[in-house]
Amino acid sequence: MTSREITVAEYLLFRLKQIGVDHIFGVPGDFVLGFFNQVLKSEVKYVGTCNELNAAYAADGYARIRGVGAFSTTFGVGELSAINGVAGAYAERVPVVVVTGSPATINFRTRPLLHHTLDDYLIPLRMYEKITVATSQLASGETAPAEIDRVLAACLYYQQPVYISLPSDVVMMKCKRPDAFLFPVHASSDPETLAEAIEEALGMLAKSQKPVVIGGVELIRFKLQNEFAGLVDKTGYPFATMMLGKTVLSEQHSQFIGIFEGDRSRHYVRDRIGNADCILQLGNLMTDFNTGGFTMNFDDNKTISANLNFVKIRHHDYENVYIGDFILGLTQKLDHREFTSMDIQCASNGCVHRHTEPYLPDARQPLTIKRLFDRMSHFVKNNSIVIAETGISLFSAAEMLMPEGATFIGQTFYGSIG
Repeated sequence: MTSREITVAEYLLFRLKQIGVDHIFGVPGDFVLGFFNQVLKSEVKYVGTCNELNAAYAADGYARIRGVGAFSTTFGVGELSAINGVAGAYAERVPVVVVTGSPATINFRTRPLLHHTLDDYLIPLRMYEKITVATSQLASGETAPAEIDRVLAACLYYQQPVYISLPSDVVMMKCKRPDAFLFPVHASSDPETLAEAIEEALGMLAKSQKPVVIGGVELIRFKLQNEFAGLVDKTGYPFATMMLGKTVLSEQHSQFIGIFEGDRSRHYVRDRIGNADCILQLGNLMTDFNTGGFTMNFDDNKTISANLNFVKIRHHDYENVYIGDFILGLTQKLDHREFTSMDIQCASNGCVHRHTEPYLPDARQPLTIKRLFDRMSHFVKNNSIVIAETGISLFSAAEMLMPEGATFIGQTFYGSIG
């Protein structure tokens, strides 16, 4: 007969598996060994890393590809070594679950001078509160299931990191078996506000002769690529992306014109967007790298900007409008424009590095960054994952035209080195 109870560690691992975590990265340490022993018995596979910061970076990359990631370290010295990786995930809206193996609950009350600890045992948790959307210090088998579910739901809803401190004596405490996990559903838009925003946007777009769409990173994080593709295909509008949103849709799409980086853009992209009479921005974060050092110079009277829960049209602000609802509403009501009327020059004509013709070695040519990346573009195959390190490789790789199905990853906002 199956027991009605399991351990807190088993409950946490079962939930991680349910939400899509098949691997957990980490570094062993004495306070987390009890939890790691349970990991080895579970369906979640343990992947050891060289240090804790590596574990955080690995979980970040895993989440960008798989939808959610997780890593685990020991208390104090381990989790604080990983904190920069979590900060980057927080800045760029990447859902990472941090599990810290911490001292026994009695030690949090009596505060002995244990190794790896500070005088106040809650200092690490308070530090993580600044770079996560939910935290929990698990205290008992009775309360742990609800706390685990609350924190994991917040991770998925907000698409940002969360933190769970698992004391060594709570690991094997008994708790109830998990019920079905209630995956969070994004709150619906306010109907009247949504309708007003769509009506105003439709009026601008209907009058425009040279509209353009710029797709952003929020479409990737909140899995709205299909909705975005539906809008692009229905309208026939040309679309660009900023660096953070690169490969939100296939760069082989006939309506894709390239990467927009303000004044640093390719000439055609800069001029096409600069001369647009209506710019529809969807899910962009206006960071310095994304905007070419804040040189985008959009005219508010020609711009419709939608982010996760907010739409700005001209000088009107619409709150409580979910970007997914806004995209679907526009798609339903907008008419199709013919390709020939949209002044679309495909990205292959304006992208610096592209695999369009055989590469010919030439000993007389100097070795330059441009020539290096011209060559590199020949190695990227369909459905590849391209990871660009912060620095000149990020900006050069962003100018590569990605083949069908490719995913581009670069920490364009936080810019952590390593």
